[in-house]
Amino acid sequence: MTESQAIQPAFSASSAPRPGGATSRATLSSDFETFLKMLTVQMQNQDPLNPVESSEYAVQLATFSSVEQQVLTNDLLGQILGQSGAGLAQMAGWVGMEVRAPGPATFEGSPITVWAEPAAGADDSDLVVRDGYGNEITRNRIAGEGGRMTWTGTLPDGGMALHGDYVFEVESRAADGSVIGRDAAQVYARVVEAQQVPEGLLLVTEAGRSVAASTVTALRAP
Repeated sequence: MTESQAIQPAFSASSAPRPGGATSRATLSSDFETFLKMLTVQMQNQDPLNPVESSEYAVQLATFSSVEQQVLTNDLLGQILGQSGAGLAQMAGWVGMEVRAPGPATFEGSPITVWAEPAAGADDSDLVVRDGYGNEITRNRIAGEGGRMTWTGTLPDGGMALHGDYVFEVESRAADGSVIGRDAAQVYARVVEAQQVPEGLLLVTEAGRSVAASTVTALRAP
């Protein structure tokens, strides 16, 4: 399997501004100028014996302001929807690929690739493997600054771990042996679906787990 470069940032949903937004603002500006001209003409030609009350002008201004606000709101919503659509289209290209992100992995007898990075300033560190109940079942020393590691499922007694879900944790220690950090390691998972939800973009993995696109740090071909 060929691993791609790390993704920095993991995801960006930015897109070019919608031309419709600029058109709406230009039209709105032109309409406002026309409205002011008409209001000025109305004031200049009103009956001096029966002038228009200021409250009527206030109503007209308030009405225009309401329309203006609605146009701007619709413009903003259009931009947001456009960005969301662009982001989802980008994520569709990730379907079938493997993403790297913090989270559990399912062991089914085949080795699991783990990305483990010790905390800054750590003198020593271990990759701790925990079962679905949070119990530690084994640990392996992380060499140097860490990176890509493989867990074969082998236990300290020489046996093999049961099939199921496991969590990988990086335990970082100072020179005196005190723990200075416990952080989630990253694992690879194949993407089968991309979803747009209110919280953002989600990637659904082959195991049925949901991964926030913003947490993905690398992408590779399976």
